[in-house]
Amino acid sequence: MALQPVSVTQLTQYIKLLLDRDEILSQVCVRGELSNYKAHSSGHQYFTLKDEGAVISCVMFRADAMRMRFRPESGMKVILYGRVSLFPKSGQYQIYVTAMQPEGVGALAVAFEQLKNRLHEEGLFDPAHKKPLPSYPRRIALVTSPTGAAVRDMIRILGRRWPMAEVLVCPVRVQGDGAAEEIAAMLGYVDRHKLADVIITGRGGGSLEDLWAFNEEIVARAIWRCDTPVISAVGHEPDVTISDFVADLRAATPSNAAELAVPDGDVLLGYLRQMKVRVEQAEAQKLSRLRQHLDRLSQSRVMTRPDGYLQQHELHLEMLRQRLEHAGKVILQKKDQRFRQAAAKLDALSPLKVLGRGYAMAAVEERVVRSVEQLNVGDTVTVSLSDGTAQCRVETLQRRKQRGKKADI
Repeated sequence: MALQPVSVTQLTQYIKLLLDRDEILSQVCVRGELSNYKAHSSGHQYFTLKDEGAVISCVMFRADAMRMRFRPESGMKVILYGRVSLFPKSGQYQIYVTAMQPEGVGALAVAFEQLKNRLHEEGLFDPAHKKPLPSYPRRIALVTSPTGAAVRDMIRILGRRWPMAEVLVCPVRVQGDGAAEEIAAMLGYVDRHKLADVIITGRGGGSLEDLWAFNEEIVARAIWRCDTPVISAVGHEPDVTISDFVADLRAATPSNAAELAVPDGDVLLGYLRQMKVRVEQAEAQKLSRLRQHLDRLSQSRVMTRPDGYLQQHELHLEMLRQRLEHAGKVILQKKDQRFRQAAAKLDALSPLKVLGRGYAMAAVEERVVRSVEQLNVGDTVTVSLSDGTAQCRVETLQRRKQRGKKADI
């Protein structure tokens, strides 16, 4: 009997129909290693799942991928849930994945570590970015559930420790779908409008799933963008969230956050009372010293005998006058002595002294004659003597020769 030919499309559709009708293939759970992972811009994810003996193609559509808490990576060991069918265009069978979880570790734990490492690399946990809390806040915003026990504890502790502060309860959902978006939006609103000096965000204890809103990236970035200092107070002491790493301060519990946000009014009041006592004691001691000083002044001679005080200063002034006169005389004597010495030296060097010893000085037209070569026969020479001058005419000139001989010129 001859077989009737069918088209490739018909055969492919028949195989696809067989796969889709198979009860086992309609819901499978497969373990393997991710390979060639690619997240498309449409939101769909494409990859292969392999083990030591085989490889199978997989696709995860955007709606299913959005429900995953962690980010798949090539080389990761996972467990997939989905169905096996055939894609007619390529003729390949593949797994249409509806859910995925890391093998051996919960998806939330993997998502926590992935986000923690990524934000740490971006610098969101850098201590240099953390802001100090105000010492005496006037307004405190509580971004939390308005109905939980945590908010009541915080309000009670804040009212007891620092009653002068105003407490604003900013209601948000703290778990479930959309809780992270509400928390992030409220943090931005409070910070943008400067509604508080410090913000406390958190909730009471619960499972990892219950606390997950504070592990979302949107909340972490909202805290990081706040100019207002933020205290993260999520769960109990062992609980750690991404918000704790980004916030300016981590509190072990919401009650602990209220204690860290404000000073203890009773302790501060006790300190102020001590300071008041110390100031009063210091002022009393100062007044006592001033009274003693005033008593000494009132009993001093200047107060009891003012004329004696003036006489004392008159004597002092007289003594200063005498010392000044004596110093002036000494200075004048020294100056006179120096003047006499200088005059004697000047007199000794005077030409008139030389003339007084029988010498004469010859000059022609006010030029002193030092040599016969400066004269000519017939020149008129002024001769200066000790008691006057004489006009003389040169008749002859003689120049001394060596060895005491004279020669006519």
